[in-house]
Amino acid sequence: MIDKQRPSAADAVADISDGSSLAVGGFGLSGNPIALIEAILAQGTTDLRIVSNNCGVDDWGLGVLLGARRIRKMTSSYVGENKEFERQFLSGELELELTPQGTLAEKLRAGGSGIAAFYTQTGVGTQVAEGGLPRRYRPDGTVAAASPVKDVRTFDVEGTPRDYVLEEAITTDFALVHALAGDRHGNLIFNKAARNFNPLAAMAGRVCIAQVEQLVEPGDLDPDRIHLPGVYVHRIVEVGADIPKRIERRTVAAEGA
Repeated sequence: MIDKQRPSAADAVADISDGSSLAVGGFGLSGNPIALIEAILAQGTTDLRIVSNNCGVDDWGLGVLLGARRIRKMTSSYVGENKEFERQFLSGELELELTPQGTLAEKLRAGGSGIAAFYTQTGVGTQVAEGGLPRRYRPDGTVAAASPVKDVRTFDVEGTPRDYVLEEAITTDFALVHALAGDRHGNLIFNKAARNFNPLAAMAGRVCIAQVEQLVEPGDLDPDRIHLPGVYVHRIVEVGADIPKRIERRTVAAEGA
């Protein structure tokens, strides 16, 4: 399908069913596909397994799905800034696969590139490789499920033997991403730091749904500026430039301070 435009976010996510796995772009609150997330919330989809750097905050981003008890499992690298996430995880309501940030990024990229697994030094000598990280608790606080032991091999790199841990790639049923601009063929341009995990999440999803602030005609985008080619994108919906963009924590001083 060449013209990938959908009339609304609700239409774009309509076939995301209960139990689906989703790769979701965003870093903190930057680059969150909030229109698509809210459309999933509105249609009532539940029991979701989500791969994303973090889970938003209590009232924004993926946090709105979490607060509505729609998420069964999160695969993430950062789980702070969300009190409800902490409560659900420690009470046994939510499963968590905690993954080093760079490893998570590479697992998504590998999944989108057809690479089944890779070896990395990240996590060697820790519970990431040795297993035992709690993934799900029981209501009484005991561990119901823990991470498994992973394969570790020694490779001679430039004459120095080093240990590496095997990490498997990630692919998901769907991907949800936010971009600054796109065309009807699905080519995307991201805005500065909002690029973050979005291209990687898009690659990992078997069906990628992109919300864009500006939708243009094919040929209007400078080919040298395109960050993600349309081959990875299956549906695109325009949400407008005035879509809310939250800031997680302001760190700039007031003028004159």
